[in-house]
Amino acid sequence: MAVEVSVIATSSLGDRSYLASDGQVAIVVDPQRDIDRVLYLAGEKGVRITHVVETHVHNDYVSGGLELARITGARYLVAAADDVSFDRMPVSDGDQVGVSDSVRLRVVGTPGHTFHHLSYVLDEATGGGWRAVGVFTGGSLLFGTTGRTDLLGERHAQELAHHQHASARRLADLLPDGAQVWPTHGFGSFCSASQADAPDSTIGREKAKNPVLRLAAEEFVTETLAGLDAYPAYYAHMGVLNTAGPAPVDLTPVTRANAAELRERIAAGQWVVDLRHRKAYATSHLAGTVSLGLDGPMSTWLGWLIDWGTPITLLADTPEQVADAQRELVRIGIDRPAAHATGEVNRWAAEPGQLRELPMADFPALAAAQAGNTPAGLPDPDVILDVRMTNEWTAGHIAGAVHIPLPDLPTRLTDLPAGTVWVHCGSGYRATAAASLLANTGRTAVVINDKFDRAQPAGVAMADQG
Repeated sequence: MAVEVSVIATSSLGDRSYLASDGQVAIVVDPQRDIDRVLYLAGEKGVRITHVVETHVHNDYVSGGLELARITGARYLVAAADDVSFDRMPVSDGDQVGVSDSVRLRVVGTPGHTFHHLSYVLDEATGGGWRAVGVFTGGSLLFGTTGRTDLLGERHAQELAHHQHASARRLADLLPDGAQVWPTHGFGSFCSASQADAPDSTIGREKAKNPVLRLAAEEFVTETLAGLDAYPAYYAHMGVLNTAGPAPVDLTPVTRANAAELRERIAAGQWVVDLRHRKAYATSHLAGTVSLGLDGPMSTWLGWLIDWGTPITLLADTPEQVADAQRELVRIGIDRPAAHATGEVNRWAAEPGQLRELPMADFPALAAAQAGNTPAGLPDPDVILDVRMTNEWTAGHIAGAVHIPLPDLPTRLTDLPAGTVWVHCGSGYRATAAASLLANTGRTAVVINDKFDRAQPAGVAMADQG
């Protein structure tokens, strides 16, 4: 049969892993740490995993490659130039790896995202030789963009950006226009210089659409470096874990905490995270908790906000939601939450006074408040806080707003003027997290639970971008 490539998406981190098979044996590319998803897919297709490959030492998640190779007995392909602490099959630019009579991999050095980054061309046997079906590009050539080049430090960013340009050009010259492009990043991952502009792509499409293949090297480097925003603080730990060789995951249930224990954990300064939707949190929540709902990229923001190693307790409606959160967290190296609690919110309170509400509004309400007609039940806004990232702020923001990106908020609370804070982001998710952090310091906060593109049409005055 023809080679088949299946996508294993991890939307919460903005990444994709792949399983490519000829109906009998399979290659797995850049697997996430929760490898049971991969094993299930291989079992469903009735194929044996013989090769696990890494395009690079990942910065945005802990790899499951080492454990997957151990369990399946597969060969584990990692760049020979990467200094790792485990046995692997070292591969370099120009190597060819036979997978079966009908499938092979060609290793192409594509530095840029990292110095030793590799791409893998997937070839399929034909009657007269081999045909390039596509290429697994990791953090090199993405859909309409490329992987960012500053993750190894600002001092290397320009050099790596030049490498990234040359690597993308090399792939475009090497492969036919019809070859598929299968990147790992670009679907929300902060490893991407910008976000994917399509759900799938080919070399031909990238030649037509991707700036890296349309701009000269110096112009690409300048534009790429100028467009980079901050990336999650937890990235600092990912490369270390992946180089050392990640341990197997343990997704068994963690300790259940009662109301008294939750109060003690909050009092001790631990993070107690409410995984429910932000509207449920606003209606009633346990004082001292932080809102990071499972409907958004919970693990990314939590891993970015906390001091690494801080004990985390999870609150949710159901045990299944806690299990989902555990799975999300192991992907970024937070292996075992300290405790959890589920059920009705009033069961989490040791006394009635521990339950709080969080006022919510929208942009029409903000416009009315700015005009002196604050809707009933809401406090007047003294401060408008924008917790979006810098690139979002630069693209457009509310006149007079204070800008503190959400990841910076815990250490910049003293930068915020006194008074009632109305806080917004792009949709309401980050704003609710920010408002919960503010409320935990005694500030009065209102969440603008609305899409930012509705602000100006609602009558909210925008800053002159001049």
